[in-house]
Amino acid sequence: MEKKLRQRLESLDILRGFDLFMLVTIEPVLLALKDIIQAPVFKTIMIQFDHCKWEGFLMWDLVMPLFMFMAGVSIPFSLSKYKDDSNKFSVYKRILKRVILLWILGALCQGNLLDFDFHTLRLYSNTLQAIAAGYFIASMLYLHFNLKWQLILTCLLLFLYWGVMMFVQIGNYGGGNFTPEYNLCEWIDQKVLGHWRDGVIWNADGSWSFVPWYQYTWILSSVNFGVTVMSGLFAGTLLRSGIQSMQKVKYLLLIGVISVCVGWLWGLQMPVIKKIWTSSMVLVSSGYCYLLMGLFYYFIDCKKRDKGIGWLKYYGMNSILAYTITCVVNFSSIGISLLHGTEQYLGAYYPALIVTSNVTIVFFILKLFYQRGIFLKV
Repeated sequence: MEKKLRQRLESLDILRGFDLFMLVTIEPVLLALKDIIQAPVFKTIMIQFDHCKWEGFLMWDLVMPLFMFMAGVSIPFSLSKYKDDSNKFSVYKRILKRVILLWILGALCQGNLLDFDFHTLRLYSNTLQAIAAGYFIASMLYLHFNLKWQLILTCLLLFLYWGVMMFVQIGNYGGGNFTPEYNLCEWIDQKVLGHWRDGVIWNADGSWSFVPWYQYTWILSSVNFGVTVMSGLFAGTLLRSGIQSMQKVKYLLLIGVISVCVGWLWGLQMPVIKKIWTSSMVLVSSGYCYLLMGLFYYFIDCKKRDKGIGWLKYYGMNSILAYTITCVVNFSSIGISLLHGTEQYLGAYYPALIVTSNVTIVFFILKLFYQRGIFLKV
């Protein structure tokens, strides 16, 4: 924990807070209401609070890329003082510590680490671990190359993923196959992660197998995790530069529009698929991230219009804590103890009330930490 509050980019904290608020507060409440409210407009809204089954991109598909993008935005602000150091041992140690802690927290959240059972342990299955991989790649590129070479190497990584997916074929896998069953990312994850991959079931005889419904991939996708974080790093470099603020806004919005358009055009050849993190999806999602960053920077840092949304910093400045505590700790017993008498009046809405009480408790914990200047740093 850290009590020192530095001068920060307000728009980044609030945008990160918005992302986390949607993830840990709005989504659980809406999901609790999903099967209760039958109004057509609500059903239409809920479509956007789900992930695409395979190809395409919905609003909820932006949550994870935005989280990674913002991790990249912070890199020029946090690591710039180390770029010219001849001895980078201290910063390597700092980066490695962050990667390890993110990996452990990811295992706590989604890797079944607390089961203390190797049969259920999942080595690579969580957003925090994807951020760790992308952060490591982006940090190394930032520390050892200038902006020109950062751009070149990021493009090479983007096309490396594309080339491997298009031209490498092993049996029925790969060779331009982008189906859920036979894309090359799927084959690599099965071979590398084996029974430590998410989506594995153990049989009574001790054998195990992959379930057909699990379609997320991580190993080859890590190449493009790095690209996503780099896209945020370029935005952070722009925001940290000395050019006029409104020029920064114009560049952010222009890059966003171009990236979205190029990504969807590329999607005609390489489909936009979040579950395997295709290169076209990286451009589409990064473009949307640039547009959001530009809008938030304009209204919050340029126009100082943060009235009514400043509380999002409770989430944004303690994003790792907000995510981890929501995944690991269930406060529903408190709501059940205090509100159980309302079930007879609320009927089917009672579970939604308990979920609301759970996320409200998380909100007040984060508010207390913020007011006391305590922030979880990794």
